[in-house]
Amino acid sequence: MTMSIVAIFFFWPLAIPAIINASKVNGLLQQGDYAGAQAAAAESKKWSKWALIVGIVWFVIVIVCCALGGLAGIMGADTSTSSY
Repeated sequence: MTMSIVAIFFFWPLAIPAIINASKVNGLLQQGDYAGAQAAAAESKKWSKWALIVGIVWFVIVIVCCALGGLAGIMGADTSTSSY
């Protein structure tokens, strides 16, 4: 459940199914459905991993674009002080 909650901060559309599946695990264990609990835990882990991966990739893309935009602004800036 912890990984699912952390994943919501990275990419929430994929973290929601992870939280839903993680919340099913305890109920299935109490019912004695160990195979169902393992399947729900595996699904939760899968969705959490995808949310983390997509979120980290998105964060890296944003940082690179901001850095390139700032670099382009610095390189394109007219720093001459001569007046006409």
